[in-house]
Amino acid sequence: MKFTSHMDAALAEARAAALRGEVPVGAVLLDASGKVAAQAGNRTRELNDPTAHAEILAIRAACAGAGSERLAGHTLYVTLEPCAMCAAAIAAARLKAVYFGASDPKSGGVLHGARVFTHSQAHHVPEVYDGIAADQCAAVLTAFFASKRG
Repeated sequence: MKFTSHMDAALAEARAAALRGEVPVGAVLLDASGKVAAQAGNRTRELNDPTAHAEILAIRAACAGAGSERLAGHTLYVTLEPCAMCAAAIAAARLKAVYFGASDPKSGGVLHGARVFTHSQAHHVPEVYDGIAADQCAAVLTAFFASKRG
């Protein structure tokens, strides 16, 4: 089977989040057949909800659509390394794989910081692929924060 990245769609969600004044992170969740089950961008400010990260919103929508709290066989594309909260949700939902763009040494929870999937308490450990369109993903974040400081 040929690999097809869905990071362009995740980047579109990140750019839309930036236009809303949100930290530009976007996520796309595919079902086991490769069909888009959900996609989202950060909405923490809009919803006044610190848990409204792109990954969480996509997982919630896909779970609602599937009628289940488990998303076995699903694959997540996200523009930034998931934080510890999102990594825990990914494990709880039993996602098959996570593809992320930019690394997050400050707040990441997969390859940095808490490294949620390495703990014995992790309910499930998905396949993890990093660096997918990393430069493009980092550029969206860099431009957003530069505009806030400028």
